Order: sequence, then structure tokens, then C-alpha cells
Amino acid sequence: MNTLSHRAQTSEYRFSAELLNTLRTAKRVAVLTGAGISAESGVATFRDPNGLWSKFRPEELASMDGFLKNPNLVWEWYQARREVVDSVKPNPGHFSLVEMQKYYAAEGSEFTLITQNVDRLHQAAGSQNVVELHGNIIENYCSRCKEPHEYVYAANPAQKEPPRCAYCGGMVRPAVVWFGEMLPVDALETASEAASACEVFFSIGTSAEVYPAAGLPLEAKRNGALFIEVNPNETAISRYADVRISAPSGEALPALWEAVMKK
Repeated sequence: MNTLSHRAQTSEYRFSAELLNTLRTAKRVAVLTGAGISAESGVATFRDPNGLWSKFRPEELASMDGFLKNPNLVWEWYQARREVVDSVKPNPGHFSLVEMQKYYAAEGSEFTLITQNVDRLHQAAGSQNVVELHGNIIENYCSRCKEPHEYVYAANPAQKEPPRCAYCGGMVRPAVVWFGEMLPVDALETASEAASACEVFFSIGTSAEVYPAAGLPLEAKRNGALFIEVNPNETAISRYADVRISAPSGEALPALWEAVMKK
């Protein structure tokens, strides 16, 4: 494994010519992002001791049982999360992925961006066709009849109880994947197909502890892809990385892509 550490004093990264050439010429690239890239924008991770889970058990806030038991608590908590998302902006890591997508599109190559994040900061930065494995907190649907529900947080910031469905009167819930629920089939299939077929796979800012997403980098590596991990912290899959960039994505990705573009 080639480990690249950020040199804080000089702000320099050293990327091999082989790595840069591989990224320039790759025809199929897949990227998986996790909570780390959002944390750099100010969105606390689930595992942050001072973060969004710290005062409640996960099943109280992110399960259907918890929602039915205390819908107002769950809705108010997601309103607080929407407030956070509404107050932050994409960071340089997000924008670098936009540039990567544009480059590969212009080259006629495939670029698949897969995320575990629910904040839609990738889309806010300009990324297209993002594969959302865990849904998002921007959209909503009825917990009973599953019909989509139009709801805009900015217009209803003080609402502390779930809206009611116009079709059946059921309680409206955020379009996130809760504990005990299946991941969206289409999203999971797209992600798995991209991992199996890609030449290069990036794992960015993910702890690699939540499956099935955590299995995607290893699926890619088993099928011959170059596996690049970008994370300041070691993870459960760090030892499998062909290239590990030990730095925040907001620093590492702009530096890497700038080097790639210096042909």
C-alpha cells in the first residue's frame, strides 16, 4: 500500500506518475463518500461524541418503531438536522468530485458517485446522478401509503410535528433509510454494478463500518480495481487500499485533481 500523508508545513502532496496517469486514462471510476466529507462542511457525524446521536439512542430517532412511538420527537430532530444542512455549504472536496465527473464525462468515461450521506451536499455542489444509498432528508413521503409529500423546510422551520398526507392522512416522514429498513434496490444495484466494473474505486470519508456500503471497496478490489482511500483516520478497510491518502478530503481531493490536470 502506498500511504500519502499531508505535510502540514508545506501543504505538499506527492503523487506518483503512475497514479496520475491511471486517473487520467481510466474509463470507469466509482466513488463512495461517507460522513467525513460532510463533517468538513460542518455536519456532525453519527459517531461524533458531541454529535447528533449523543443524547438519544439511534432506534429512538431513526426507526419506524421510534417514529410511531414518538413522532413529534423524531420529526423535530430531523427538523434540527435540516436546519444544520440548510446552514452549511459544500466544501472543496465536494467541488473536486464535480470537476472529476465533468472530466470523465468529457472523456466519454463512466463516473459513478455513490454516497451514504443524506444531506444532498453533493447535489448542491453540482454533482449529477448521485446514487443515494441511505436516501435523503430533503424529500419526504407518507409512512402509510408511501406517496411523496411536498415539504420545504425553509418555509416551515418551526413545525414540530409531522405533516399529514393529503391522500390518506398518514404521518409524513423523511425519505431516509431507517434502521431495520432495506436500502433502495435500484441504488444498491447501481452501486454494486459500478464497484464490480470500475477500474478505480475511491472510498472517501467513510468509516467502512456500515454494510452493505462498506463492502463496495472490497468488491471493486476483488474485481481488479485500483482502490484509493481518502481519510485522515484509519478504517477497517485501510489495509486493503492500494493508495491511502491520510488527509481530509477537502484538502486531498483538490490537490490530487490539480496534479491530474497538470498533463
